[in-house]
Amino acid sequence: MNISVKHISKSFKKIKAINDISFEVKEGELFGLIGPDGAGKTTLFRILTTLLIADEGVASIANFDVVNDYKKIRNNVGYMPGRFSLYQDLTVEENLSFFATIFGTTIHENYELIKDIYTQIEPFKNRRAGKLSGGMKQKLALCCALIHKPKVLFLDEPTTGVDPVSRKEFWEMLKRLQQKGITILVSTPYMDEAELCDRIALIQHGKILQIDTPQEIVKHYPKKIYNISSDNMHQLIENLKSYEHYYSVYPFGEFVHYTDKRDNFTLQELQQYLESKNHQNIIIKITKPTIEDTFMELAK
Repeated sequence: MNISVKHISKSFKKIKAINDISFEVKEGELFGLIGPDGAGKTTLFRILTTLLIADEGVASIANFDVVNDYKKIRNNVGYMPGRFSLYQDLTVEENLSFFATIFGTTIHENYELIKDIYTQIEPFKNRRAGKLSGGMKQKLALCCALIHKPKVLFLDEPTTGVDPVSRKEFWEMLKRLQQKGITILVSTPYMDEAELCDRIALIQHGKILQIDTPQEIVKHYPKKIYNISSDNMHQLIENLKSYEHYYSVYPFGEFVHYTDKRDNFTLQELQQYLESKNHQNIIIKITKPTIEDTFMELAK
């Protein structure tokens, strides 16, 4: 088992950032920690990368204890924090050389591992890191986290604030790194990225809500979900929340996701209710649940 977390808890004064968290990540797995800001993702990452000490519980990375074997862990993991933390006044090449030197290696020695990523930023190798675009900063940070050929890679919200094209490219890079045998633990607030992981842990308020494959988590959503829209979406949400049989109502793209308390009801009845509230161009159709729907249900 590459990552083992058992009953980890951490508090900051009266705030419980992490509350009795346990999970395991298999060797070579791409595991996602999915949750909103403030859920406890970064605190957990800092504990696993030996930057914080937990109040309770134990954890190990590649069979090394995060407290007793912290030096060995730092030599065997790569960590990409959520905030860009490289030296902004150094060039791309200088940053990469610096991190390689820290770990007693060279760019040339592990070039094959970062080649696919580095070739995309190599034309800008003499540009200062602070002058790079968000997507280029992201790729440079990933190269620096990989330059010492880690066994485990920790990526804390790596695509936050990055454009959709760069997000897609980044996940394609992660899949290629996984094929090279690297275990990857990635955190993200984006529910659509959860589907790109082998397994995920949904986290909220420092507690794990559920752990499974994205497909299994969605499969066990307990109710039928309906896409609903009309000519007045703001009023639609208000009216659906006033409907006596509503169970949940959430905006979802161009539709509202609606579930009903009853197992069996007629769509015609709901249509008539909305028409009585002066809605026009009403669309009601069944849809498949998503990770986001499941998260909202579990987080209630």
